[in-house]
Amino acid sequence: MSIRAVLFDLYGTLIHIETDESQGEIYWAMARYLSYHRIHISPDSLRERYFDLAKQQKRNSSETYPELDARGAWREILRTGSKHFRPESVASEGEHRVKEVEKRRDHLAKELVRLHRALSRRSIERYPGAKELLQSIAGEFHLGIVSDAQVEFAKPEMRITKIRKYFPAKTISSAYGFRKPDPRLFTETCHALQVRPEESIYVGNDMYRDVSGARQAGLKTILVWSDQGRKEYRDVRADYDARDLYQVLEGVRFLAERH
Repeated sequence: MSIRAVLFDLYGTLIHIETDESQGEIYWAMARYLSYHRIHISPDSLRERYFDLAKQQKRNSSETYPELDARGAWREILRTGSKHFRPESVASEGEHRVKEVEKRRDHLAKELVRLHRALSRRSIERYPGAKELLQSIAGEFHLGIVSDAQVEFAKPEMRITKIRKYFPAKTISSAYGFRKPDPRLFTETCHALQVRPEESIYVGNDMYRDVSGARQAGLKTILVWSDQGRKEYRDVRADYDARDLYQVLEGVRFLAERH
Protein backbone atom coordinates (compact mmCIF):
# COMPACT_ATOMS: atom_id res chain seq x y z
CA MET A 1 0.00 0.00 0.00
CA SER A 2 1.49 3.35 -1.06
CA ILE A 3 2.16 6.29 1.26
CA ARG A 4 -0.33 9.09 0.60
CA ALA A 5 0.00 11.39 3.61
CA VAL A 6 2.63 12.86 5.91
CA LEU A 7 1.52 14.13 9.31
CA PHE A 8 3.62 16.33 11.57
CA ASP A 9 3.97 17.24 15.19
CA LEU A 10 4.20 21.02 15.61
CA TYR A 11 6.24 22.16 18.61
CA GLY A 12 9.72 20.70 18.84
CA THR A 13 9.43 19.36 15.30
CA LEU A 14 8.53 22.19 12.90
CA ILE A 15 8.48 25.06 15.37
CA HIS A 16 11.00 25.80 18.09
CA ILE A 17 9.32 27.60 20.97
CA GLU A 18 10.31 28.54 24.48
CA THR A 19 7.68 29.46 27.08
CA ASP A 20 7.52 29.98 30.83
CA GLU A 21 4.07 30.22 32.42
CA SER A 22 5.47 30.62 35.93
CA GLN A 23 6.69 34.21 35.52
CA GLY A 24 5.02 36.57 37.97
CA GLU A 25 4.99 39.37 35.40
CA ILE A 26 2.48 37.41 33.31
CA TYR A 27 -0.18 37.46 36.02
CA TRP A 28 0.58 41.05 37.00
CA ALA A 29 -0.17 42.11 33.41
CA MET A 30 -3.25 39.90 33.11
CA ALA A 31 -4.66 41.10 36.43
CA ARG A 32 -4.25 44.68 35.23
CA TYR A 33 -6.00 43.80 31.97
CA LEU A 34 -8.87 42.08 33.79
CA SER A 35 -9.47 45.20 35.86
CA TYR A 36 -10.71 46.85 32.65
CA HIS A 37 -13.37 44.14 32.53
CA ARG A 38 -14.66 44.68 36.08
CA ILE A 39 -12.61 41.86 37.60
CA HIS A 40 -10.32 42.79 40.46
CA ILE A 41 -7.91 40.04 41.50
CA SER A 42 -4.31 40.04 42.68
CA PRO A 43 -1.61 38.57 40.42
CA ASP A 44 -0.83 35.82 42.92
CA SER A 45 -4.48 34.87 43.30
CA LEU A 46 -4.93 34.86 39.54
CA ARG A 47 -1.98 32.54 39.02
CA GLU A 48 -3.18 30.21 41.79
CA ARG A 49 -6.72 30.19 40.44
CA TYR A 50 -5.61 29.39 36.89
CA PHE A 51 -3.39 26.46 37.88
CA ASP A 52 -5.99 25.12 40.33
CA LEU A 53 -8.58 25.07 37.56
CA ALA A 54 -6.14 23.30 35.24
CA LYS A 55 -5.51 20.60 37.87
CA GLN A 56 -9.22 20.28 38.54
CA GLN A 57 -9.96 19.73 34.86
CA LYS A 58 -7.45 16.90 34.65
CA ARG A 59 -8.74 15.28 37.86
CA ASN A 60 -12.31 15.35 36.55
CA SER A 61 -11.45 14.03 33.09
CA SER A 62 -12.22 10.44 32.20
CA GLU A 63 -9.46 10.44 29.57
CA THR A 64 -6.20 8.54 30.02
CA TYR A 65 -4.25 11.50 28.64
CA PRO A 66 -6.40 14.53 29.51
CA GLU A 67 -5.78 17.86 27.84
CA LEU A 68 -6.29 21.27 29.39
CA ASP A 69 -9.17 23.40 28.14
CA ALA A 70 -7.50 26.77 28.69
CA ARG A 71 -10.46 28.72 27.34
CA GLY A 72 -12.71 26.87 29.79
CA ALA A 73 -10.42 27.80 32.67
CA TRP A 74 -10.53 31.49 31.73
CA ARG A 75 -14.30 31.34 31.25
CA GLU A 76 -14.61 30.14 34.84
CA ILE A 77 -12.30 32.89 36.10
CA LEU A 78 -14.49 35.42 34.31
CA ARG A 79 -17.72 33.86 35.60
CA THR A 80 -16.63 33.91 39.22
CA GLY A 81 -14.90 37.27 38.90
CA SER A 82 -17.85 39.43 37.91
CA LYS A 83 -21.62 39.16 37.48
CA HIS A 84 -20.98 40.87 34.14
CA PHE A 85 -19.87 37.42 32.89
CA ARG A 86 -22.48 35.27 34.67
CA PRO A 87 -25.31 34.26 32.30
CA GLU A 88 -27.50 33.28 35.24
CA SER A 89 -27.42 36.88 36.51
CA VAL A 90 -29.46 38.00 33.49
CA ALA A 91 -31.73 34.94 33.21
CA SER A 92 -34.77 37.03 34.10
CA GLU A 93 -34.10 39.26 31.11
CA GLY A 94 -34.63 36.50 28.58
CA GLU A 95 -32.68 34.00 26.50
CA HIS A 96 -31.29 36.69 24.21
CA ARG A 97 -29.50 38.40 27.10
CA VAL A 98 -28.18 35.07 28.41
CA LYS A 99 -26.67 34.27 25.01
CA GLU A 100 -25.23 37.75 24.79
CA VAL A 101 -23.37 37.31 28.09
CA GLU A 102 -22.18 33.84 27.10
CA LYS A 103 -20.87 35.16 23.80
CA ARG A 104 -19.08 38.05 25.48
CA ARG A 105 -17.53 35.74 28.07
CA ASP A 106 -16.39 33.19 25.49
CA HIS A 107 -14.85 35.85 23.25
CA LEU A 108 -12.85 37.38 26.09
CA ALA A 109 -11.77 33.93 27.34
CA LYS A 110 -10.36 33.21 23.89
CA GLU A 111 -8.39 36.44 23.96
CA LEU A 112 -7.12 35.68 27.46
CA VAL A 113 -5.74 32.34 26.25
CA ARG A 114 -3.80 34.19 23.57
CA LEU A 115 -2.67 36.94 25.93
CA HIS A 116 -1.44 34.37 28.44
CA ARG A 117 0.49 32.60 25.71
CA ALA A 118 1.95 35.81 24.30
CA LEU A 119 3.17 36.92 27.71
CA SER A 120 4.69 33.53 28.53
CA ARG A 121 6.37 33.12 25.13
CA ARG A 122 10.08 33.88 25.07
CA SER A 123 10.85 32.90 21.48
CA ILE A 124 9.27 31.25 18.45
CA GLU A 125 10.76 30.32 15.07
CA ARG A 126 10.74 27.59 12.47
CA TYR A 127 13.41 24.93 12.70
CA PRO A 128 15.94 25.11 9.86
CA GLY A 129 14.67 23.30 6.79
CA ALA A 130 10.98 23.32 7.82
CA LYS A 131 9.70 25.45 4.97
CA GLU A 132 11.92 23.75 2.38
CA LEU A 133 10.69 20.33 3.52
CA LEU A 134 7.04 21.31 3.31
CA GLN A 135 7.49 22.93 -0.09
CA SER A 136 9.15 19.75 -1.37
CA ILE A 137 6.38 17.35 -0.35
CA ALA A 138 3.22 19.51 -0.40
CA GLY A 139 2.29 18.63 -3.96
CA GLU A 140 3.04 14.94 -3.57
CA PHE A 141 1.44 14.03 -0.23
CA HIS A 142 -1.53 15.11 1.85
CA LEU A 143 -0.23 17.02 4.87
CA GLY A 144 -1.65 17.25 8.36
CA ILE A 145 -0.77 18.45 11.86
CA VAL A 146 -1.29 16.48 15.07
CA SER A 147 -0.29 18.67 18.01
CA ASP A 148 -0.71 18.87 21.77
CA ALA A 149 -1.72 22.51 22.13
CA GLN A 150 -4.57 24.97 22.51
CA VAL A 151 -6.47 25.78 19.32
CA GLU A 152 -6.55 29.46 20.25
CA PHE A 153 -2.80 29.89 19.83
CA ALA A 154 -1.59 26.91 17.79
CA LYS A 155 -3.18 28.03 14.53
CA PRO A 156 -2.07 31.67 14.87
CA GLU A 157 1.46 30.48 15.68
CA MET A 158 1.44 28.39 12.52
CA ARG A 159 0.53 31.57 10.67
CA ILE A 160 3.24 33.58 12.47
CA THR A 161 5.85 31.03 11.38
CA LYS A 162 4.39 30.92 7.84
CA ILE A 163 3.56 27.21 7.68
CA ARG A 164 -0.20 27.17 8.19
CA LYS A 165 -1.03 27.19 4.48
CA TYR A 166 0.60 23.79 3.95
CA PHE A 167 -1.83 21.93 6.21
CA PRO A 168 -5.46 21.38 5.19
CA ALA A 169 -5.95 19.17 8.27
CA LYS A 170 -4.97 20.44 11.72
CA THR A 171 -5.78 18.27 14.73
CA ILE A 172 -5.15 20.22 17.93
CA SER A 173 -5.59 18.34 21.20
CA SER A 174 -7.56 20.98 23.11
CA ALA A 175 -10.46 20.55 20.67
CA TYR A 176 -10.78 16.90 21.76
CA GLY A 177 -10.03 16.93 25.49
CA PHE A 178 -7.19 14.43 25.22
CA ARG A 179 -3.59 14.52 24.04
CA LYS A 180 -0.92 12.31 22.53
CA PRO A 181 -0.05 9.46 22.68
CA ASP A 182 -3.78 8.77 22.37
CA PRO A 183 -4.06 7.13 18.92
CA ARG A 184 -7.42 8.77 18.22
CA LEU A 185 -5.73 12.08 17.37
CA PHE A 186 -3.74 10.42 14.60
CA THR A 187 -6.68 8.46 13.20
CA GLU A 188 -8.82 11.62 13.28
CA THR A 189 -6.29 13.41 11.09
CA CYS A 190 -6.10 10.52 8.66
CA HIS A 191 -9.89 10.52 8.44
CA ALA A 192 -9.88 14.27 7.71
CA LEU A 193 -7.37 13.70 4.89
CA GLN A 194 -9.33 10.66 3.64
CA VAL A 195 -6.36 8.32 3.94
CA ARG A 196 -5.76 5.17 5.98
CA PRO A 197 -3.27 5.18 8.87
CA GLU A 198 -1.17 2.57 7.08
CA GLU A 199 -0.92 4.99 4.13
CA SER A 200 0.53 7.68 6.38
CA ILE A 201 3.81 8.73 7.99
CA TYR A 202 4.02 10.71 11.22
CA VAL A 203 6.99 12.98 11.90
CA GLY A 204 7.65 13.96 15.51
CA ASN A 205 10.38 14.66 18.05
CA ASP A 206 9.16 12.63 21.04
CA MET A 207 9.48 8.86 21.25
CA TYR A 208 6.64 8.54 23.78
CA ARG A 209 3.97 10.99 22.65
CA ASP A 210 4.76 11.03 18.93
CA VAL A 211 6.30 7.74 17.84
CA SER A 212 4.54 5.47 20.33
CA GLY A 213 1.15 7.11 19.74
CA ALA A 214 1.43 7.10 15.95
CA ARG A 215 2.56 3.48 15.89
CA GLN A 216 -0.45 2.47 18.00
CA ALA A 217 -2.65 4.14 15.39
CA GLY A 218 -0.95 2.22 12.57
CA LEU A 219 1.20 4.96 11.03
CA LYS A 220 4.83 4.73 9.97
CA THR A 221 7.04 7.04 12.00
CA ILE A 222 10.04 9.33 11.68
CA LEU A 223 11.77 10.61 14.81
CA VAL A 224 13.46 13.99 14.47
CA TRP A 225 16.39 14.46 16.84
CA SER A 226 15.64 18.08 17.66
CA ASP A 227 16.66 19.80 20.88
CA GLN A 228 13.28 19.05 22.46
CA GLY A 229 11.38 15.87 23.31
CA ARG A 230 11.98 12.43 24.74
CA LYS A 231 14.20 10.23 22.58
CA GLU A 232 13.72 6.91 24.40
CA TYR A 233 10.64 5.06 25.57
CA ARG A 234 10.76 1.36 26.52
CA ASP A 235 11.60 -0.66 23.41
CA VAL A 236 9.77 1.63 20.97
CA ARG A 237 11.65 2.47 17.79
CA ALA A 238 10.83 4.77 14.91
CA ASP A 239 10.81 3.47 11.34
CA TYR A 240 13.35 6.16 10.47
CA ASP A 241 15.61 8.46 12.50
CA ALA A 242 16.38 11.92 11.14
CA ARG A 243 19.04 14.18 12.60
CA ASP A 244 17.14 17.26 11.33
CA LEU A 245 14.33 18.31 9.00
CA TYR A 246 16.56 18.17 5.97
CA GLN A 247 16.99 14.46 6.57
CA VAL A 248 13.25 13.99 7.10
CA LEU A 249 12.82 14.37 3.35
CA GLU A 250 15.16 11.38 2.87
CA GLY A 251 13.10 9.47 5.43
CA VAL A 252 9.83 10.20 3.69
CA ARG A 253 11.26 9.06 0.36
CA PHE A 254 12.72 5.94 1.96
CA LEU A 255 9.48 4.88 3.63
CA ALA A 256 7.40 5.76 0.58
CA GLU A 257 9.57 3.60 -1.66
CA ARG A 258 9.20 0.64 0.70
CA HIS A 259 5.43 0.82 0.51
